[in-house]
Amino acid sequence: MYIEQGCDPVNKLYYCDMSKLRNGLQGFGNKEEEEDAHAMLPFVKLIDTFDAQYQYIANDDTLFTFLTNKNAPRYKLVRVDLKEPINSWFDVIQESERDVLESACAVNGNQVIVSYLSDVKYILQVRDLETGSLQHHLPIDIGTVNGISARRQDSVFFFGFSSFLSPGIIYQCDLMGTQAPVIKIFRETSVPGFDRSLFHSNQVFVASKDGTKIPMFIVARKNINLDGSHPCLLYGYGGFNVSVTPCFSVSRIVLARHLGCVLCIANIRGGGEYGEEWHKAGALAKKQNCFDDFISAAEYLVSVGYTQPAKLCIEGGSNGGLLVAACINQRPDLFGCALAHVGVMDMLRFHKFTIGHAWTSEFGCSEKEEEFHWLIKYSPLHNVRRPWEEFGCECIQYPSTMLLTADHDDRVVPLHSLKLLATMQYVLCTSMEHSSQTNPIIARIECKAGHGAGRPMQKIVTTYPSIIYLYLALLPSRSSIFLTLYCCRV
Repeated sequence: MYIEQGCDPVNKLYYCDMSKLRNGLQGFGNKEEEEDAHAMLPFVKLIDTFDAQYQYIANDDTLFTFLTNKNAPRYKLVRVDLKEPINSWFDVIQESERDVLESACAVNGNQVIVSYLSDVKYILQVRDLETGSLQHHLPIDIGTVNGISARRQDSVFFFGFSSFLSPGIIYQCDLMGTQAPVIKIFRETSVPGFDRSLFHSNQVFVASKDGTKIPMFIVARKNINLDGSHPCLLYGYGGFNVSVTPCFSVSRIVLARHLGCVLCIANIRGGGEYGEEWHKAGALAKKQNCFDDFISAAEYLVSVGYTQPAKLCIEGGSNGGLLVAACINQRPDLFGCALAHVGVMDMLRFHKFTIGHAWTSEFGCSEKEEEFHWLIKYSPLHNVRRPWEEFGCECIQYPSTMLLTADHDDRVVPLHSLKLLATMQYVLCTSMEHSSQTNPIIARIECKAGHGAGRPMQKIVTTYPSIIYLYLALLPSRSSIFLTLYCCRV
């Protein structure tokens, strides 16, 4: 049994020995057995502190194997004998010097399939479950391993794979025999009419403000001219130990295929791409690193000629919505368009609504004086400025901006986006005769919808603003419509 608290990758770990139940689980709590009628299951508290994460992998009787980040920010595999849990912990697979151990799955008796994240690219290996020794490397393309399906008694296992140019492949692999395992395609999803050979994805490493190298994937048509003429979509997240790895997006491929858009994913600090140290480097007092990383990625795309500020659109959702809003506050001159989905915009009061209190482990809390000073510096709601006055140039204004939220979002409540919209309207357009803001700043409020996950296909098709992305990015920025709030009803 896992007990979690907050959003950090930590948990308590309890276990219950079912063999010690007198009449088994079915008989436990039976009213006829007065002795057990109101008893609690006899859980043993193996780990009773929130100092690390533990994930069960396999066990042989009382000898258990766990995936953990205990004294290992990039994770390792450990084993413990529950008969002597205090002194019997030992490493099976030690922490890598650079790569993150993402998952482990027991298979074929005494083997384990492990997946590593190495510079945001997945590596699959077969290792011995007892010793951790490497047995085989499994060759895969650059992409994401999004699930390993295996049973310990079987020699055959399956794993899912996707990439920027491949929507999904299920591979089958048989470990029987002493030869190198053979991987074959079990099932593949293809997109009719889409020729992925016309496109190319590559990875670059961009120096951030403090010199830290930030990985970024770039997907575009092959052999494009780097003359700054291309519309560009830059996506980021940077929080909660979440790794943003290569994945297929129909809407983005439409932009790349039909409108010549360059697609970019920046793996900024705050995520889990290099383990817990990378996560903590973009959290709490160091949150500004996330914005510096993202801005540096945008500057790189302009400097090498992929795009120009007027054609650069940035996008992010939830914590990524915060990222987008903070960046347009800090560098409004760098972007032509901004899409902030269900963002956390009020950093001083987020903990007062629904599950927001759980995010204080990531952001801090304004009720503590030191942490208040972290938050007030970048909170999107509290840092809207008139850029033409701040930069001393009438031509600088906020990019065309769309704030997206939903009326039933109970994770990041819609008040975040609505308050930011109202604040931008007040600050930028109080005195219209002295305002240089001509780019539209609008909001879309989805009805009968929440934070985004689990939306029915009809809503995805009818509301996903894939075409608006480029329309906004390519607008001549002289629209007579200033700040508009509109609702979409189904």
